[in-house]
Amino acid sequence: MTHHRISNGSYRPPVWLPGGHAQTLWPLLRKGPFPVLQRERWDTPDGDFIDVDWLPHIPGSPLVILFHGLEGSSSSPYARALMRLLSDKGWNGVIPHFRGCSGEPNRLPRAYHSGDADEIDWILERIASQHPQIPRYGAGVSLGGNALLLWLGTRGNAAGPVLKAAAAICPPLDLSAAGHTLGKGFNLIYTRHFLTTLKRNAAAKLLQYPGLFDQARMLASRTLYEFDDLVTAPLHGYRNVDDYWQKASSKPHLSGIRVPTLIINPRNDPFLPADHLPTPQDVSAQVSLEQPSDGGHVGFVSGPWPGHLEWLPHRLLAFFTEARPSGQSPPGTAGYHDAPRIIQAS
Repeated sequence: MTHHRISNGSYRPPVWLPGGHAQTLWPLLRKGPFPVLQRERWDTPDGDFIDVDWLPHIPGSPLVILFHGLEGSSSSPYARALMRLLSDKGWNGVIPHFRGCSGEPNRLPRAYHSGDADEIDWILERIASQHPQIPRYGAGVSLGGNALLLWLGTRGNAAGPVLKAAAAICPPLDLSAAGHTLGKGFNLIYTRHFLTTLKRNAAAKLLQYPGLFDQARMLASRTLYEFDDLVTAPLHGYRNVDDYWQKASSKPHLSGIRVPTLIINPRNDPFLPADHLPTPQDVSAQVSLEQPSDGGHVGFVSGPWPGHLEWLPHRLLAFFTEARPSGQSPPGTAGYHDAPRIIQAS
């Protein structure tokens, strides 16, 4: 049975905020209040640690696990907005920080990267073992979305017992296309923003581990290509930046996803050109592609000026509610034979 569902998730931007760049940058000024979160520190399997921020637990309620983007955290605008809505709706929420993103340097030379599916794996397994009786949903934003999709695509049916459904928001599915796009023109503004904290953290890492990489070259890097080639790729077991970007891209693995999954990619996202977005032929029957014409990179501002960020959290909860287990199918198999769905809002 073929589904071509255009749900009320079809995002429409406010008329006062046209264009992908404006829709990307404006939310950075609209963070909104910080929800009450409780922090736990977890030791990693390899002797490091991560910090995990929880909403106050509500027994029996569904749980949404949010993986943040590059240099993001629980204080990122999209994280605040989602946690506020979950709290209002009586759902549980948790934001695991990637290593070094919680405000304190991690212990090991490695940090985190776009292909960190193994990191996603042990975090999700631990959460599932702590909360086995409640429905669990995974969401990933940008880098976190790519890593979550890579986990889903490479784990296949094994992901079903861990997550009932998942969503990726603005994942850079083709890291080479996204990385090179961020290295030119106006997009260098975003690159400079990322490199400010990436370089600061890398310099701190050199104090822990002198000689880990060439400090002068690191500080001189002007693009993510240069930084990832010198720092990210070798620290995480890749030959070079091209090897990293190829192997860590989730797009080639979307056909392996066996859990109901929503992928939202605005066609005007400055980070990933629309001609690199997936088509129904690229994904499994469990994947819904939503590709609105607007939204920017994790923007989705709505309402009259100055706008708010409520559209995205409501869209995610609507999808997760729709995917709630009905009891007829074993985990990860419901709707497996449906045709892929693509939603293109004009």
